[in-house]
Amino acid sequence: MSVQCERAARRAGGAAMGLFERYLTVWVLACMAAGVALGHAFPGAVRPLASLEVARVNLPVAALVWLMIVPMLLKVDLRALGGVARHWRGVAVTLAVNWLVKPFSMALLAWLLLGGLFRAWLPAGQVEQYVAGLVILAAAPCTAMVFVWSHLSRGEPHFTLTQVALNDVVMVFAFAPIVGLLLGLSSVAVPWGTLLLSVAVYIVLPLAVAAAWRRWLLARPHGWLRLQRVLRRLHPLSLAALLATLVLLFAFQGGQIVRQPFVIALLAVPILLQVLLNAGLAYLLNRAVRSPHCVAGPSALIGASNFFELAVATAIALFGLESGAALATVVGVLVEVPVMLLAVAFVNRTRAWYEARPGIVPHERCCPPALHVHGAP
Repeated sequence: MSVQCERAARRAGGAAMGLFERYLTVWVLACMAAGVALGHAFPGAVRPLASLEVARVNLPVAALVWLMIVPMLLKVDLRALGGVARHWRGVAVTLAVNWLVKPFSMALLAWLLLGGLFRAWLPAGQVEQYVAGLVILAAAPCTAMVFVWSHLSRGEPHFTLTQVALNDVVMVFAFAPIVGLLLGLSSVAVPWGTLLLSVAVYIVLPLAVAAAWRRWLLARPHGWLRLQRVLRRLHPLSLAALLATLVLLFAFQGGQIVRQPFVIALLAVPILLQVLLNAGLAYLLNRAVRSPHCVAGPSALIGASNFFELAVATAIALFGLESGAALATVVGVLVEVPVMLLAVAFVNRTRAWYEARPGIVPHERCCPPALHVHGAP
């Protein structure tokens, strides 16, 4: 790695752990509380924002997600995507955890906890629907927020983009059969509009915008420095968009949280356990096959997170807006960010242990992919 690249890597790494991001968990908790308070105190003001949606994709949230992920996609050099093939072990691990482990582990946890241990404390007649909602949630791997988790764990952005694209392709064919198998349904009403629109809004369009913007910056004089300057300026905006998204999501569900806090807490337990189980499994399997840490981090986080827009839309299509299944998928939305931040912290703090295994290439020996540009010094 060149001296210039190494210095740039240090600068990028330092920027990633500024005061704002170092206390991100505190800001997240504050935004969750603020969102619940707003949703409960001013439901009339929140309701119009919640109703601005197309095919169950909320437009204000989609706009904020764009602000979150476009700066991260600016780091992706599309010409370097072919090099992701060398990380085939990480791809195989993530696909296996997402499609062969996660839906089935969630079904098992849901039945053991909601159908057994917690049954006496849950509303009568709703247990099966709660289980159904959690199964639907686990059968849909996350799309947009994965870029945030990968960025926070210093993950390889090209691997993350490729893995998300693969999951989207598999989801088209596997989502309905897996949900149907686990729920015993002969026909699952997949909300194709939500699925296709979400992929377009959260992947295709922001990637096209970021690629065009990146190409324009690099074509100008001192393009490399211009790109780095833009990335530094957008970094706080990206994190602010994450926090604003939390305020909106929790405001939309503020009434539910206030009305049923104990039920929501019980539903959160299997979601929390499945995130920790699947993230840990993907992380350990990547270490066993000697994937680099910058692949194992996003692999673990992709393996644990959920595509909540699709899950909520499917639960509503199958069971109705006021169903227990719909509520369970909404709890997935509420639990997702704080639990994934916990997983990110674990991945970052165990990096030295992870790279202590012989045969794993340390992160510092390679120029970070986010800084890899053809023709860069």
